[in-house]
Amino acid sequence: MDSPRILVAEDEPHIREGLIDILEGEGYQVLAAADGEAALLLSENHNFDLALLDIMMPGRNGYDVCRELRRHHPQLAIIMLTAKGEEIDKVLGLELGADDYITKPFGVHELRARIAAVLRRSQRTPLETEAILPTTLAMGLATIDRKTYRGNLKNRTFKLTAKEMKLLEAFYRHPDEALQRHTLLNLAWGIDY
Repeated sequence: MDSPRILVAEDEPHIREGLIDILEGEGYQVLAAADGEAALLLSENHNFDLALLDIMMPGRNGYDVCRELRRHHPQLAIIMLTAKGEEIDKVLGLELGADDYITKPFGVHELRARIAAVLRRSQRTPLETEAILPTTLAMGLATIDRKTYRGNLKNRTFKLTAKEMKLLEAFYRHPDEALQRHTLLNLAWGIDY
C-alpha cells in the first residue's frame, strides 16, 4: 500500500521546508507549493490524501484554496495550518470545508498526531453508511449523488461540501427525528466537537 500523499501550501520557505522534512520523516509522500495557485495546479495533476494549507499566501489565499479543493476533491482531507488564530478564522476555515485547524506556532508532535487522526478518519469507509445508504439519495423533490456530492432540485443542480453531505446522510438515516447539535457535529466532523 502506498504511503499517503500530502499537499503542503505554505509561502514561508523555512516553514515549508520544515514541514516537508517532518512529513517525509513520517513516511508521507509530499509535494509543496509556495502559493495558492501553485497548490491548485498541483491538485489538478496529482491525487492527494491530505492538504495542509496556510491561509495568508500570495495570490489565492488558503480559504480560496480550501473552497476549491473541497469543490473538486470532496474526499480530500484538509487541515488549515496558519498564524490566524482568532475564533472567526477557525470557524470560517471549518465552514469552508477544512477537517481541522492548527494555529502557528505549532508543536511537531501535535501536528503529527492531528495529521494521523485526520487521515485515519478520512480513510475509513463506515460499513453502516455503505450498506444502508444508496448511491443516490431521494429527499423530497431533491436527488443527491453521494459519490459526486451533486444534487438536483426542480431541474437545478447544486454542489455540496463534504460536511453538508455528511449532515444530509445523517438526516437521511434518521428520518422524522430531531437530532441534537452535538450529534450533528459529531456526525459531520467525526469527533466530539
